[in-house]
Amino acid sequence: MDVKATSLEDMTPAALNPGVAEAQEDSFERDGGQLTELARKAVETYVLGGHAFEPPAFPETSPLGRPSACFVCIKTVGRELRGCIGTVEPEHTTLAEEIVANAVKAATRDPRFRPVSGDELPSLLYSVDVLGSLEPARFEDLNPAAFGVVVTDRSGSRRGLLLPDIESIETAGQQVGVAARKAGIKPGEPLRLYRFRTRRFSESA
Repeated sequence: MDVKATSLEDMTPAALNPGVAEAQEDSFERDGGQLTELARKAVETYVLGGHAFEPPAFPETSPLGRPSACFVCIKTVGRELRGCIGTVEPEHTTLAEEIVANAVKAATRDPRFRPVSGDELPSLLYSVDVLGSLEPARFEDLNPAAFGVVVTDRSGSRRGLLLPDIESIETAGQQVGVAARKAGIKPGEPLRLYRFRTRRFSESA
C-alpha cells in the first residue's frame, strides 16, 4: 500500500509560529504513514481476532503521542464508503489511541452499514483525518474543498459534522444542508456554523 498525505493548514495557535508549524509538518511527514497502518491493524485485529489492538507508545514529539480528534473512513477499492466515524474533540490520551478506537467503530458501529467481515478486509482502504480546532464561521467563510463544517442549532444540543473535500459536495450550501440533516435540524431553523481544517492521510491501492 502507498500512503498519500494531503496536508491542510492546522487551525491551532501553534500554526501561527512558523518554527512550531515547520516542526509539526516534519513530524507528520515522518510519522504520517503510521496513521493508516494503525487504522488497518485495529480493524483487522478486531474483526479476525475479536479483541482490541493495543497501539505502541509514541513519544510526545510525534503527533501520534499527543491527543487529537480524528475521523477514520473505510472504503472499498472501488471507492464505495464502508464506514466512517470520528470525534470532534479527543476522547483518548493520544492520537494513536483515538485512531484505533475510531477505526473499530467505523468498521463495526456505523449505523449505515453492516459490520465489516473478514472476507472484506483485503479489499478495504483506510483514510485518517486529523482535525484542527473549530472556529466560529459565517456562511461566506465556508469552502467545502478546504474546510469541514460543524452545524448546530441555536442551543447547541443538535450537531452535525461534514469533513472537507468530499466528492459529492461542491458548494457551501450543499455542505451545510447535509450536515444539518445529519443533526436532525429542519430547513429554515436558525443555525450556528463552525469550520475546521484537517490533515488527511489516505491509502491508495
